[in-house]
Amino acid sequence: MKALPPEFYDRPVVEVARELIGCTVEHAGAGGVIVETEAYHESEPACHAFVGLTPRTRTLFGPPGHAYVYRSYGIHALLNAVCEAEGVGAAVLIRALEPTHGLEAMRARRPAGARGRLAGRPLPDEDLCSGPGKLTQALGITLADNESHLAGGSVRVGPRTGRWLDPEIREGTRIGITRAVDLSWRFCLAGNAHVSRPRPAAPGATRWG
Repeated sequence: MKALPPEFYDRPVVEVARELIGCTVEHAGAGGVIVETEAYHESEPACHAFVGLTPRTRTLFGPPGHAYVYRSYGIHALLNAVCEAEGVGAAVLIRALEPTHGLEAMRARRPAGARGRLAGRPLPDEDLCSGPGKLTQALGITLADNESHLAGGSVRVGPRTGRWLDPEIREGTRIGITRAVDLSWRFCLAGNAHVSRPRPAAPGATRWG
């Protein structure tokens, strides 16, 4: 898979977060199209880099174009793309994917819950990667992938292609945080069923679309 060069990430993190919508992520034989992202920057308290350089945040302050993978609430590994110049703590959280290949491997890594198993139903496509913890589990991404190069490492991020070249993007406030909640740094592919909830609506709209 053709990968995005490091220069793609060496820009303002909010700009990169928007332009990653429609790009692709691949790991361990499975992948999909990025349909939701969030930007984080050292200047605001929701970002891990806000506290400065620590053993945990060292990757965030490293060169752009690397993966920052951390454990959330002691359960899920979350995938981020390090952005901006080395020495600046900034990254884009990859929040959701539309799966495109390796779906059976994804289902093996994310089996249906007890109710689905009893009914003989596999996990639906829309639920495989519709959240940052779900997508890393589905792709098999772990803390071992932290610091990997997104152009040539274990996790690869590729450019927009085909029908994803000019995506319609919605923006809204980030979710799952308690600080800097007013910043509209969340970006989603409009109308996509794989985006996590709640979904931003179009300006003036009353529903997702």
